[in-house]
Amino acid sequence: MQEVHRAITSAPRIGLDMIAIPAGSDIDLDLRLEAVSEGVLVTGCVSGETEGQCVRCLEPIAGTSSVYLTELFAYPDSVTDETTDADEVHRIVDDTIDLEQAIVDAVALDLPNTPLCSPDCPGLCPECGVRLAVADPGHHHDKIDPRWAGLAVKFAEEPESKK
Repeated sequence: MQEVHRAITSAPRIGLDMIAIPAGSDIDLDLRLEAVSEGVLVTGCVSGETEGQCVRCLEPIAGTSSVYLTELFAYPDSVTDETTDADEVHRIVDDTIDLEQAIVDAVALDLPNTPLCSPDCPGLCPECGVRLAVADPGHHHDKIDPRWAGLAVKFAEEPESKK
């Protein structure tokens, strides 16, 4: 068994469209590597700072992604290597373990699909685009259904004597 504590720099952006660990930021690895009968079992914590946008109001948000990683890297010519498809289990190649894809997969699964700046974020006004969280309390737009617009025009032009 070997323990690895490292900070690495992320080369690609890791995450989803609206939130991710940006390229060039630090990722902390606190891992334990254990030799098992079929390969090397890697377990531990991977964490990094995230940046993104709220899906409702597009405000910038930041946070931390911390995931627990458990991956088996199969030895060459082991039973696991011979009986599984190439995409089902990671493999040891030239006595090297490539953690990149395992980290990318774990972080992407941990991040929210719809990140929010706050759970009750009201979003943007559909008419003018102002953030409803900072808009006036009575913010609204008088919009007439186009099917009734002709009647609104007719009644707006009524002579004073009929009112």
